[in-house]
Amino acid sequence: MSSCYVSVDLETSGPHPGTHSVLAIGACVVDDPATGFYAELRPERDGVDGAAVAVSGLSLDRLRAEGEPPHQAWRRFAGWAETVAPEGSVPVFVGFNAPFDWMFAADGLHRHAGRNPFGHSALDVKALAMGADGLRWEETSFAALAARHGLPDVLPHHALEDARLQADLFRRILARLAEREASP
Repeated sequence: MSSCYVSVDLETSGPHPGTHSVLAIGACVVDDPATGFYAELRPERDGVDGAAVAVSGLSLDRLRAEGEPPHQAWRRFAGWAETVAPEGSVPVFVGFNAPFDWMFAADGLHRHAGRNPFGHSALDVKALAMGADGLRWEETSFAALAARHGLPDVLPHHALEDARLQADLFRRILARLAEREASP
């Protein structure tokens, strides 16, 4: 089986899926960022960290009235992830600080879709950068890695746009690794 890398970013109402809600899901195929997925969800939990919500710029009142029901959004996302992976390949969850997004995605996918097309693992861009460039954790902020790889250093905190920026950074790190392996 080959891998189809899928960059995923979530905007949430706080730090923990047991008490906080996913507000937006954004994802794109790493090698084809125009192939994307986006959904804004109706909050399903009461927990709200004001700073987390402020960063996303999403309105909880608007999402309560207009957000997609979580059950529907997660089922759509699971179906999308399963269809973007070409036959003979599996979708691989790629995230920037993947543990954060992964815990929310695994929870939402299992509870609402009954399955997780990404299996039980995720690929973290920050950890990849540490290994690829011999960096310390403190040197793997998005701003630092973006500057290192010639990208804009600010995430807009729109889930789909963030997923696309993460995909670009991931591709650049992989290209750098390939160049290094090819040189004598």
